[in-house]
Amino acid sequence: MITSNILIVDDEPDIRNLVKEILEDEGFNVDVAENAEQAKQQREIFSPDLILLDIWMPGTDGITLLKEWKETNALDIPVIMMSGHGTVETAVEATKVGAYDFIEKPLSLAKLILTVKHALESVSLHQENLRLRSHSQLVIAPIGKSQTMRNLRAQIDRIANHNTPVLIIGESGTDKELYARYLHNQSNRAKAPFVTVGVSALSADNAMVALFGSEERGETRPGLLDQAEGGILFLKDIADLSLSLQAKLQNTIENQSFTRINGTEPCVIDVRVVAATSHNLLELVQADKFRDDLYYQLNVLPLKIPPLREHCEDIPELLEFFVTYFVEQQGLPYRHFPVAVQNYLRGYEWPGNVRELKNLVQRLLILGTQENIDTDEIDIAIGKQANKIPVPELNTNFELPLREAREQFEKAYLQYKLERANGSVSKVAKAVGMERTHLYRKLKSLGIDIKM
Repeated sequence: MITSNILIVDDEPDIRNLVKEILEDEGFNVDVAENAEQAKQQREIFSPDLILLDIWMPGTDGITLLKEWKETNALDIPVIMMSGHGTVETAVEATKVGAYDFIEKPLSLAKLILTVKHALESVSLHQENLRLRSHSQLVIAPIGKSQTMRNLRAQIDRIANHNTPVLIIGESGTDKELYARYLHNQSNRAKAPFVTVGVSALSADNAMVALFGSEERGETRPGLLDQAEGGILFLKDIADLSLSLQAKLQNTIENQSFTRINGTEPCVIDVRVVAATSHNLLELVQADKFRDDLYYQLNVLPLKIPPLREHCEDIPELLEFFVTYFVEQQGLPYRHFPVAVQNYLRGYEWPGNVRELKNLVQRLLILGTQENIDTDEIDIAIGKQANKIPVPELNTNFELPLREAREQFEKAYLQYKLERANGSVSKVAKAVGMERTHLYRKLKSLGIDIKM
């Protein structure tokens, strides 16, 4: 079990040391600071889960420090105020600023311990509620009735209960985290933590400690691997991991154990690693920018997420989902995508994939005024940067005989359909309602080149 870190901030050494000893006897990791400046430094280094903060200190007092943390959005843990000269007004002011509770000196040790435990339990419950709420909102089955999406969901269901690492590969914007969460939700680890790590957001200085934790002066600072115990550690942007971290991660996955920074004893864990990238890791391996042993270890179960252009038939369902989401979650006005507009969007290449589609829907709901969305509005919203396949101009000669005019139209029509389907005759046959063998003959008779 991971114990909580508590920081005591008090200018009186006797009180600091006494409270430290008592809380350590209760099993907590404890650090101390004698003034506001030390408290700021220790908060960054020690990462406390709770702070006991004296009000009356030389220099910056406790209330001022509490306000500063509140104003800079740094008050994300409970703070219990302590004072030997407290009044009702002081206690009210402290709780208004954001303190969890107020304790008078001389301290009642029983009350102190009880208040600390209640504060930590309250935070733990709040975090669990947030996690469950986030889990219920985000962990949905990937949307789409296309064969591509049905196959992908079936593949995830097959690999969900294995403990082998998974490598999720997909272009930027394909929402790789959604698939990782769906994998977690379908697995026997669903009730355990799902810890997300944005590798690119980790600084070079703290990445090692953030992942593996550390041990300083006999005190343990848990890392993200500890937090993911029993569940899944999801590493976004795995290609951005430094070579030294890659080596330590590879060893951790292989042995299901690691040693914390400055630690001596190995920590045995039960964590499934799921990594994601939009890069070609094999090319990075060949360029000596990614370790081959880690690549082959992660690539045992690769999961390739298709770009949206490869399952554009799912766009109507995605539009419906995102419209409903923004109406219900953000209170945006409902707007309708007519069938003609849905088909128009199916002709867009979607370089930003599902993320771009989601952002487009949100933008249209915010900025639009009419219930129905039209294609002109779509063009304005995407800045006419759509890589749409242009509809050919027919320039029909009405003096032609009917047969020749029909052939001219059919040729232009089928060439357009082939471009839309990236040359797939099977897809075109399905789209236009023809048998594939009949379509081949038609294409050949019209002189349309088929790239095999």
